[in-house]
Amino acid sequence: MLKVGIYGASGRVGKLLCELVNENPAMELASIYFKGESELTGSPLFKSDVASFLEACDVAIDFTSPEGTEELLEAAEKNPTALVIGTTGLSAHQQNLLKDASASMAILYATNMSLGVALLNSLVETASAKLREFDIEIVEMHHRHKKDAPSGTALTLAESAARGRELDLDA
Repeated sequence: MLKVGIYGASGRVGKLLCELVNENPAMELASIYFKGESELTGSPLFKSDVASFLEACDVAIDFTSPEGTEELLEAAEKNPTALVIGTTGLSAHQQNLLKDASASMAILYATNMSLGVALLNSLVETASAKLREFDIEIVEMHHRHKKDAPSGTALTLAESAARGRELDLDA
């Protein structure tokens, strides 16, 4: 049985992930971690520090904030654990931490975990390369709870479009 830890378990996505892990007979919710107070604070699965959170699980899932992901990556350097990270809006420093950590542990990172969006990224790159005479515009709409704008998905689509035209998006 795979022991799963949910980093940011008191958030909207974190709560959903806890439910999904609990519904999967091949998984065990082994640890939870979050900042602040929550109805989950009294849970026997709650860990008060990131190190003990990581020690209790085989894989940790993180959909928090760039600062939260940075804290997780720094702790995982001392206790390598497989990580699934869907946090967006990472700074260059945080992206470098992610890249460095991937040398010593398994990490799945995506700005959007949807298979459809992965296909869309590929299609955008191809269309961008083939339709060079066309302008590209990305318009996004989100629910009212969305915390980052532009979203990680929109930024990844822009990267795919730039890659299709062999352009440096930052430039």
